[in-house]
Order: sequence, then structure tokens, then C-alpha cells
Amino acid sequence: MARGTVTAAAGTLAALTLLAGSATGLPRGTTEPWTPPAGAVRLVSFDSCADALARLRAAATESVSPWGLAPEAIDLLGGPVPAMGDVRKSRAGAPGGEAAQADHSTTNNHEPDADEPDLVKTDGRRIVTVTGGVLRVAAPATRRITGRLDLAAGDDPTLPTDWPAASLLLHGDRALVLVRSAPRIPVVGGKRPADNGEPGPRLLLVDLAGPPTLVGTYRIDGSLLDARLTGATARVVVRSHPRLTFPYRQDATDEERLAANRAVIAAADLDAWLPAYEWTEGDRREAGRVGCDRLSATADSTGSAVLTVLSFDLTTGRLGDGDPVSVAADADTVYGTARSLYLAGSRHPAGRPWRTGWVPTAGPAATAIYQFDTAAPGRPRYLAAGAVPGTLVNQYALSEWQGRLRVATTSGDAFGPPPASESAVYVLTRRDGTLARTGSVTGLGRGERIHSVRFLGPTGYVVTFRQTDPLYSLDLTDPAAPRVTGELKITGYSAYLHPVGEGRLLGVGQEADERGRTQGLQVSLFDVADPAQPARLARYHVPKAASTVEFDPHAFLYDARTGLVALPVDNALRLLRVTGSSVGEVGRVAHQGGAPVTRSLLVGGVLWTVSDTGLRASDPAGAEQLAWLPAS
Repeated sequence: MARGTVTAAAGTLAALTLLAGSATGLPRGTTEPWTPPAGAVRLVSFDSCADALARLRAAATESVSPWGLAPEAIDLLGGPVPAMGDVRKSRAGAPGGEAAQADHSTTNNHEPDADEPDLVKTDGRRIVTVTGGVLRVAAPATRRITGRLDLAAGDDPTLPTDWPAASLLLHGDRALVLVRSAPRIPVVGGKRPADNGEPGPRLLLVDLAGPPTLVGTYRIDGSLLDARLTGATARVVVRSHPRLTFPYRQDATDEERLAANRAVIAAADLDAWLPAYEWTEGDRREAGRVGCDRLSATADSTGSAVLTVLSFDLTTGRLGDGDPVSVAADADTVYGTARSLYLAGSRHPAGRPWRTGWVPTAGPAATAIYQFDTAAPGRPRYLAAGAVPGTLVNQYALSEWQGRLRVATTSGDAFGPPPASESAVYVLTRRDGTLARTGSVTGLGRGERIHSVRFLGPTGYVVTFRQTDPLYSLDLTDPAAPRVTGELKITGYSAYLHPVGEGRLLGVGQEADERGRTQGLQVSLFDVADPAQPARLARYHVPKAASTVEFDPHAFLYDARTGLVALPVDNALRLLRVTGSSVGEVGRVAHQGGAPVTRSLLVGGVLWTVSDTGLRASDPAGAEQLAWLPAS
């Protein structure tokens, strides 16, 4: 572990948070959302590794309970903006005499030029998937499998053969496979590197220039939070918790358990908090641990979590050590643009116990947000941080536009006595290292919670729900005075919103009866051309059904040229056609054996669908099968 003095030099990942102030929870039943304490946001650096350890021990000792450490975060369910996932035009040709790229769809990313990991990737001349620990490459032009790499293969039959779900990032001739927690590190260069058996995410670098070849691996303590690819740089965010083992005696009192837990913290060294990692390249294997010179902390850190950002240049053909930087803080949401990376996580009022008996407490919360500059390759550079009341529904509740950040949150208990909750949209502006609140609109959906958000340039759309679905349209042109311009109440709700042309918005979610009980999949086409009078033009309903799009927007496909919408429903793929004022089904795609269809993409006018059993090529006009490429 590196030893030395920690500095706040530019380029080092440093986290900020609100300075100490009054921060007490509101009494149960209070409807006013808790506001984070006022004050500046500042860097917190360490004078030495001993100082870092002392602060982490103190923070953990203060926040530990008789049952252990609680996570700091609670996981909860300018100019025209292009529609994500639309078909891109290909280049006229490809370098090196390679086959020209066909017109192809992209991953349904939140923002352009900030690619997100997914189960399948295409560049127009090849389709890359990974299922069951096997990476496959297909050529859409010839409709054949051209490459296969068994990532789980090994020379030790005693090792487990199960392989968790994985996702991909693709840049040029290299694919980065992200595995949340692989059972082992696979073979590289014909030899298996030592594996300490610790759980944690695995990153696998695969060369696709010829037959798929594994050229490097990476493992780090913790869990994979998310990743973004901007240019050739992949930035991977990992969350880890201190490796502390707390004793538990059934016959002990709470005071005795608390004292025992604090004794464990007092005896821990810095390695308990700093994540270890190892990486391989051919026969070479290197191991290390994030140094204390790469660690910063927030003023209110509880010592219960560490975030690490890794940066990999996919043009080099190697992973290296990932240039890791860490912060003693927590986050549950990652949002990225072409120039910025935001990490956001829930925060609860200081001094509020995280458990009452064995039941986690609810209560008011805020969201802390950290912004980093990712415009240049390499390690991200800290920019600013701030906080807003309430919690996020997902990354779509965040949006950067014209240098400002818009944030939609829900405060209070949506399931308590009405109106115990409400939602709001805040506008934050970066000033002297602080994401300062410059405007807000509050009081949305009292007694309800946010189910979906979409920001499109100067306009925002927020769906709240408890028994009915108010779709709010907002004018965010003036960052100091955002305002609600219209409201539409219908039964059910939209869990995902997608622009489908000028003045049109598509919502995918659930129909519900007047008491709020869900009744099956509902796809709604909204007319939002008049911000004062949003209206629903058409509706597609499948009783007792649901779509993975409701919680995973990567499963959504939209082709703006033809109006085609594809979304998995139960095990099959439903093909819908959106026109100016209607939405209706035009076909269905099912895979052999009834395997669930997880993804769809368009390459050269052909619809490709993905499942664990294989790839299918279909005519998008009527779903006629053109080819079947089995996985085995």
C-alpha cells in the first residue's frame, strides 16, 4: 500500500459533502421534506495514512450499531436532444479493407456519447454477445457466428462452472466484459493466474481483431455499481464495504454488542477499508491495493463504504492497474454525459439510528451528488458536489443541460397517510466547487412517488403515481424559476418515457384500476406539443403482462425512421408501430424453446433478437424469421 501525504491536487478523485450543521429527522407524519443542512461544500484530505485510518475508525465507530455498519446509501426502487437508441447512419467504409458498417441501432443510452454496458453490442459489421460465460461474435452480413470464446473454461475441474450475468462495452476491436461477481478469474495466455477466491467484479478484455482472444483480466474488492465509455476511456465505478467481522452473541445486551463492534473497528488497519485488486496480462500477474494517497473522504462519512473509480484506455490492448482513486462515501446511482460523470447516493439526517430493533427505519432523506470531469482521457477530475432533499428513482432523474444539473426526487413516505410524500425538480449550478441550488419546483404528486422522469433540453416530464398517473410537463428554460406548465391524470403509470418524434412521448408502464392496483402492460402515446395541455393519443394494453423495459431501459428499441418500437413482453418480443396519433402491434418474435428474449437491435434493416439460446434475424415489418444462430 502506498504511503504518503494526501493532497487535493487536480486530477485526484476527491469527494465533497455538506459541512456540519443542524440535521435532525422530522417527526413521523411531517409532510415537509427534510432539507440538507446549509453550508459550503469542501474537500477533506488526509495529512498521512495514519490520519486517514484515524478518521475512518472514528467515523465507523460513531455510526456502528449493535448489529454492525449500515450502508450509507439505500437502493430504491442546448439544442435538439436526439432520441437514444435510434438507428445511426454508417460510415461509407471501414479502415483496413474491413467490411463497411451497416446502418445499426445503438444501446438505448441515457445520453449520447456516454455509452452504457449492455448484454449485446454492435458496430454494424459484427454483433457481440455474452451469455453463460461465453462470448460470441456474429456477422450480420452473412448471418453466421464467426467467433466464440468460453470465458468460464479452465484447466481445474474442481472450480465452479456457473457464470453470472455479464455486460459489454465495445470500442474498435476490443470488448470489455464486466462481470458483477465471477466465480474465478479465467485462463489468460494458457495459464490460470492465482485467484484468492474473494468475491468482487471481474473485468475481462477481449481482442476481436481475429478469433476472440482474452488478453487481460482485472478483479477488485467490492461490487460493480456501473460504468460509462466516453471516447476510448471506460470508467468503472465500484462500491466496497470495510472487511470487518463483527461478533454477535445472542445472550449479550445491545450495549455489550455495541462495545464489541467498536473494539473490532479500533483494531482494524487501513487495509480493511482500501480495496485490493489484481490484474493479468498474458503470463504477467500484478496485485495491489488502492493507496491512501488515492483516498479522500467526505466530512460526514460513516466509514461504511468506499467508492472507487477505475479508468481503462481501450486502445492500448491492456488493462493495467486501472489508475484507481477512491473516496470514503457511498452512491447508488451513476449518470454520465460526454463530459461529466455524476455519482449520487442517499443520505439520512445525522444522528438518526439506522435500525429500530430489527426493522430498518424509513424517514426523511437527501441525495448527495458528486460531479467529475471526464472530458479528457484518463482519471476523472473532481469538479463539485451538492445535495437536494429526497431520493432518486433511477439515473433518468438526473440531467445535465447547458452546464446545469436538473434533479427530480421524492421526499417522504409515499405509502404513509396522505399527503406524506411529494416530489420536486431542482436546478443546480456549479459555483466554486459547489452544486448550488438555483431554482426548484416542488409539491408534485403529493402522497405519491416518482415512477419515471425524462428531461429533453429545456423541458422535463415527471410521472408520479399512487392510484392515478399525473404526467407533469415542466418548463426549465429559466434555471432560477422552473415551473409546471401542464398536468395529465390517467389511470396507471409510465415507468419509462421515450421521445418518439416532434411533440410526441411514449410511456411504458402499467395500467391500474381506480384503487391503484396494476392491471398489466400499458404503452401510452402522449401529445406534448402544447406544454399546457398534454394529452394521451393512443394506448396499447396487454392484461396481466409486464415488460423488462419498466425497470431496464436497455431492453427498449425505437427506430425513428419507421416508427418501430420493440419491447420484451413476458418471454417474447412485441413489435409495435408508432404513427402520428396511434400505436399498435405489428408482430411478435419468439425464440426456440420459449427462452426469454432479452434484447433487440437493428443492423442493415434486419431485426436481431437475443436470448440465452441464440440469435435470431427477422424481418421487422412482419417478424418473419430470416435466420437462427443457436448459442450452442
